[in-house]
Amino acid sequence: MVKINYFKLITSIIICQLAGIIGSFFTVSSVSTWYLTLNKPFFNPPSWVFGPVWITLYFLMGISLYLIWNNYNKDSKLAVTFFSIQLVLNSLWSILFFGLRNPLLAFIEIIVLWAFILLTIIYFYKKSKTAAYLLIPYILWVSFAAILNFAIYYLN
Repeated sequence: MVKINYFKLITSIIICQLAGIIGSFFTVSSVSTWYLTLNKPFFNPPSWVFGPVWITLYFLMGISLYLIWNNYNKDSKLAVTFFSIQLVLNSLWSILFFGLRNPLLAFIEIIVLWAFILLTIIYFYKKSKTAAYLLIPYILWVSFAAILNFAIYYLN
């Protein structure tokens, strides 16, 4: 039977949710103003979809981080470093897109974010296949977000 370290589990989830909260500070001020004025592609989801999707993704990311942290050793350092970088880049995207209102810069950044998510998945897979699999919905959503980001840039 696997023993759960509730402190590490809750901390991991909170750390990931905080990335979303940081990003939301920049999103909230633009989503009902500037973002409404943009031309968007036909596949742009309704605004209400983004909140539940991101909360779920941050939750899965937190569990993924927990699985690595709970079995941490010297071989885990690079995996956690990649995870940390992608989490910072995740928040940075909202700052660039919504805060600075710069879809081009945000698109360039989301490509770098995607690469770090992939690196995280690869390195997490070496430590825990489950931790890596929990990040698959995240990279799929960011792939969609990158396409959406580019379309918004292109249309505007």
